[in-house]
Amino acid sequence: MGNKKSIFNWNKIRILVESATMVALAFVLSMVKVFKLPWGGSITLLSMLPIIILSIRNGVKNGLICAFLYSLTQFLDGVIGDGLFAWGLSPLYLALCIFLDYIGAFTVLGLAGMFRKSEMKGWIGGTAAVISIRYLLHTLSGAVVFHSAGKLWEGLEISNPWLYSAVYNACYMLPEMILTTIGAVLLFKTGAVKMILKKQASTT
Repeated sequence: MGNKKSIFNWNKIRILVESATMVALAFVLSMVKVFKLPWGGSITLLSMLPIIILSIRNGVKNGLICAFLYSLTQFLDGVIGDGLFAWGLSPLYLALCIFLDYIGAFTVLGLAGMFRKSEMKGWIGGTAAVISIRYLLHTLSGAVVFHSAGKLWEGLEISNPWLYSAVYNACYMLPEMILTTIGAVLLFKTGAVKMILKKQASTT
């Protein structure tokens, strides 16, 4: 008998399995707090890196789907763990908060693969870019939704909501960006990983 075309699309199955694995890994890593700031915000153990790798390996479309699913886990954690619905926000501000701090902020990580055909420079650039966008969304939320202002630490009081939010979010997002970028560089320089990502980017 001649070869029959497989009824299974093994590439799609591989992407599905990888996506589920990376979302689960990212969620677990997000629970590992390297450092928690006293006024809010925390630095996690490279929790964004699994989603970034998935996007670089399988492309932006698959990366966005994976990142969106990850954003839902963060949203549920915000509802259950942080009591999001008990913050007293109006329906409009609640919707903005959900998008800016959860759905939008984590879904943008799926864009990391936009420069993946540029290899190492594109991989690192994509990593830094998506984390920067996430930082901007959190900053926008702090200024528009929460109108944050006041004392950050002893000797530093900021009355401008935009400046306060920018500094507040930078205190944990900047270290997170540095750690994630360093982690990405070290991982991407690994021979086996570099070969897999390069090969996948050139074929899709």
